[in-house]
Amino acid sequence: MTSPPTPAISVAMSVYNGERFLAEAIESVLGQRFDNFEFLILDDGSSDTTRDIISAYAAIDQRIRPIFRENRGLVASLNQLLAESRAPLVARMDADDICHPDRFGLQKQFLDNQPEYGVVGTRCFDIDENGAPWPLNAAPHPLTHEGFLQAIEHNEPLICHPSVMFRRSLVLGVGGYHGAFRHCEDLDLWLRLATVTKLGNLEDSLLRYRHYANQVSSRHATESQTGAAVAKLAYHERQAGRPDPTANLEKLPPIDGLDALFGREGVAREVRAALARGLLYSHAGLRDHGFEAIIHHLRDGGDHDGMWRTVARLVRYGEPVRAARLAATLVTS
Repeated sequence: MTSPPTPAISVAMSVYNGERFLAEAIESVLGQRFDNFEFLILDDGSSDTTRDIISAYAAIDQRIRPIFRENRGLVASLNQLLAESRAPLVARMDADDICHPDRFGLQKQFLDNQPEYGVVGTRCFDIDENGAPWPLNAAPHPLTHEGFLQAIEHNEPLICHPSVMFRRSLVLGVGGYHGAFRHCEDLDLWLRLATVTKLGNLEDSLLRYRHYANQVSSRHATESQTGAAVAKLAYHERQAGRPDPTANLEKLPPIDGLDALFGREGVAREVRAALARGLLYSHAGLRDHGFEAIIHHLRDGGDHDGMWRTVARLVRYGEPVRAARLAATLVTS
């Protein structure tokens, strides 16, 4: 029996308990004007109706390749999708976002015309859980590789992960997604790829990116911000021609262990400073162990910018004890 022809694009979607928005996300992929793709949907051990939804769509569109297994987490899922993809180009997609019908065609055209680029995302239109516009005060995603490198230094957004299309061979060549950077695995990957290829974004907003209270990025803000700070430090180590101390890690050490990991003093302090800045507006981060990192940062002589407003924010969040503790630390530090 002859094997099916190789598709031009492999679409990689991992889902965990994604029943709420999954059908709309799947339909936006199936509705692409460029239709020469396979669609891998991996159910990461969901306990809701995710599996039934995937199975129903797979029964009516042969481009869908469902994968069902026990829960192993997003990084393991992304690496499995990468390994099982058959196309030279991989398009990421999340189960709660919506693709513009021209997304795949325009991204493939860009990569075909600019072989020096290995990764291209798109700008996004931010929406809430009901599909209404979500105001977001952030710098736009950079269009060129030069803009990408500048955005790294200014701590600005780089690429929206579910909007991305990349050359599979390049991502495999740098080792895929690294488990040590759980909840910021995409940032770590872009920073590693920046040494071997160019990365950029299309100017058009070709993905409707959804924001809602229970999404992963909201629930794990402290871990994400910590990992992001370490990933950028590792990037600068590589840029300076030094070995990347995170290259073979399965898990990052506690913040107090970062000086030893990087072989110099001040790394932990630098990470806490970045974490303190990143959590000032995070409801989840201010209520979990991220709060202790902020207190440690202030006691270590860190700057107070925005901290008094955070005291008021903690009161609004229903955390008067933490508000009082932060205020006392500001007065005495």
